[in-house]
Amino acid sequence: MTQVRKGQAPGKLERAEFHARFACTFADPRFDKVRDAVAALEDVAWQNYCDGRKAPVTRPAGPGYADPSYELSVEWTAARDRLQAAEARQKDPATPSRVLLICGAARNDGSCPGEISKTWRMLRIAEAALADEGIGTDVLDLSRLTSEFDLHIHPCKGCVSTAQPLCHWPCSCYPNHSLNQVNDWMNEIYEQWVSAHGVIIFTPVYWYQAPSVLKLMIDRLVCADGGNPDPSSTHGKKAEEAKDLELKGWSYPKHLAGRAFGLVVHGDVAGAESLRRNLSDWLGWMGLIDAGALSLLDRYLGYYEPYATSHDTLDKAEDFQEEVRVAARAVARAVRMLRVGHLHRADEDLKPARPK
Repeated sequence: MTQVRKGQAPGKLERAEFHARFACTFADPRFDKVRDAVAALEDVAWQNYCDGRKAPVTRPAGPGYADPSYELSVEWTAARDRLQAAEARQKDPATPSRVLLICGAARNDGSCPGEISKTWRMLRIAEAALADEGIGTDVLDLSRLTSEFDLHIHPCKGCVSTAQPLCHWPCSCYPNHSLNQVNDWMNEIYEQWVSAHGVIIFTPVYWYQAPSVLKLMIDRLVCADGGNPDPSSTHGKKAEEAKDLELKGWSYPKHLAGRAFGLVVHGDVAGAESLRRNLSDWLGWMGLIDAGALSLLDRYLGYYEPYATSHDTLDKAEDFQEEVRVAARAVARAVRMLRVGHLHRADEDLKPARPK
């Protein structure tokens, strides 16, 4: 057995530091009249933190799991059940076709910028085009992370780099109640991805890269590519057991493979092409199928022009707006072809020499 390396994580907070952090949530003077109640809550939270009480409500895994007696989080099992139901609907040829439209911009008019993003407008253009094609849509607006109360996509903890089977599908790292890592959005997002027959990501370029709201989601989708659907096989997060499983041979299941995708990436100075390539490579790695060259856009709007007039520039960019419609139509066509078995990845039946 390979050695599990230790020694990076800091120790637990002292009581005073825990208090300082906990109190930040209740800094508003309006909480002054309930300080005794807040203190009582803090005492419970401190005890749960000390005890590492990650999953306070569990039940035995039951039949079909490697260890039926292992206590699984009821929050995880509920998410797993929803994904299984979504997968069954997605594979049922009688269900309507659906495309997931993802807005990767952080800007909206409900937070500090005070204005909608151009990315959102592009999504709505594609939504209308898909409706004309008779394709249903679901919308995932990642800017909600910047404007909604206590909504999070917590960061990936990198379990896959310890051993692939330690990365569970869906992710079991959250919620972690002992660390107040709650209200994680990803279980709902996983369900949207699983339900979709096609996906289109719309995103601006932020500093040559994907916006942080989009990158958070991308990182947390690592469990969709090779993730372990049975946490009892590693008894939760037992690194030694996960390493042993991987070294015995792991199948690296691709849980989202076979869906169609398109991309609309836009910038104002640089980075649009490189980000589009990065996103395309990522989706292809997971086994999704691009809907052709016309579905993969990288464009510039208002090149070196003021940000203040960028929406006006989009108003005038009628050719670009039509390109967005064409990209949506291409994804609609790919979805229809996939669902009747007329579109396949050319390498889908080949076994990779080095799976991962």
